[in-house]
Amino acid sequence: MKQLRYFAVGLLLVLGFSTIVLADDFSHIREVLHRIDEQSRFDDTDLASVLTVITEDPEKGLEKMVVRQFRRDDGERFLLLIQEPSVQKGQGYLLEGDNLWFYDPSSRKFAHTSMKESFQGSDARNADFSQWSYSSSYKIVDYSDGTLGKFEVYIIDLEAVDDTVPYPYVKLWVTKGTNLVLRAEEYSLTKRLMRSALFPNYAKVGSGVIPTQMIFIDELVKGKKTQITISEISTNKLPDHVFTKAYVERVSR
Repeated sequence: MKQLRYFAVGLLLVLGFSTIVLADDFSHIREVLHRIDEQSRFDDTDLASVLTVITEDPEKGLEKMVVRQFRRDDGERFLLLIQEPSVQKGQGYLLEGDNLWFYDPSSRKFAHTSMKESFQGSDARNADFSQWSYSSSYKIVDYSDGTLGKFEVYIIDLEAVDDTVPYPYVKLWVTKGTNLVLRAEEYSLTKRLMRSALFPNYAKVGSGVIPTQMIFIDELVKGKKTQITISEISTNKLPDHVFTKAYVERVSR
């Protein structure tokens, strides 16, 4: 009986030690997610850039769009103004906190839309242009060490803790040391792969970084993908009126 008691105590100690090791491991990965969020967020400056969006569709062919982006993370605001093609020029997306508005200059009306929606029928989502947090929107399910090309990476499995994100399950490939997301796989509630994303190039902007090339691959439609190239990046202070409906209406005339 005494031997059985010693065995039980020993087993509890082993299980307790394993739990502590696992918690420590996840603690380190949680810190990696925090660093990803911190270096991609710009609370002390505004951002402006030009986005070139090229979508390859096996049915529609090649489509190109040029978008001017304005972003202010302090206050959760962004503005996307379509410059090309000419038939869509003046259309815009304005994020004000929790509200995302789409403006159509032909009707001169704003319509409420969702961050989860596809951006203009491309493989990008409206949420891809906003700042959102891996560390607060997801919990860590598992992780492993691996490589992607020449980079040593953490491969991290995440599960959403709320319904604000476009996909409930995400797998990330994150570089060790620099905490850059190189690849992401996004899954549905049934764990079906919906979209893959690649981030091959980054630019240093102030104390943070932003991807200058993003490739989104539709895993449900073979051959369909969207590439976004970011250029003309500026951190100059933007006037407050840029993030207003009145400004969108005025510049869209």
